[in-house]
Amino acid sequence: MTITGFQLLLYSGALLVLFLTPGPVWVGLLARAMSGGFHAAWPLALGVVVGDVLWPLIAILGVAWIVDQVSWFMDALRWVAVVMFVAMGVLLIKNADKQLSENARLMRPGMLAGFVAGLAVILANPKAVLFYMGMLPGFFDLTRVTALDILAICVMSFIVPLVGNLCLALSVDRVRGLLKSPKSLERLNLISGGLLILVGVVIGLG
Repeated sequence: MTITGFQLLLYSGALLVLFLTPGPVWVGLLARAMSGGFHAAWPLALGVVVGDVLWPLIAILGVAWIVDQVSWFMDALRWVAVVMFVAMGVLLIKNADKQLSENARLMRPGMLAGFVAGLAVILANPKAVLFYMGMLPGFFDLTRVTALDILAICVMSFIVPLVGNLCLALSVDRVRGLLKSPKSLERLNLISGGLLILVGVVIGLG
């Protein structure tokens, strides 16, 4: 392996911060868990995590090919990652008091429907692969990654969102109270935004 434990730890931290940022999947899991319990929520989490592994894999292979053609592309993407994290953090802080809206596609009943809805919402978002293309070079030198490195990255991309989503479903009563309190939601967004900016700064200094 060419990547270090610290790099994987930093990447995992970034994934955790992104998970803590409320969005349609977050709300869909919450709504399904409130209506049907953990049994209704875990299939959606499983569907989402398929895309959480697929998009980084596509990004790694795509970036590696591009770098073969253009040598400066990795350095450019590293600064793209810095800008992306800082911009996401600033926007999250700026809109910290905005309330969440439900996504009806994520609310169809049934285990298979939950899995398909989770898979669809993550794969139907072309911005995901662009996000990973911009993010991954900030953490890893994709010109040197081995098969074991790629496996480690994909495993972390699998474990962190899945564990986070399952914990969210299991803690639905506590999270339901959080969503009902605009002040608590605003505080969560402010903290998440600050952490995203911090990740961007660490990448820029690295």
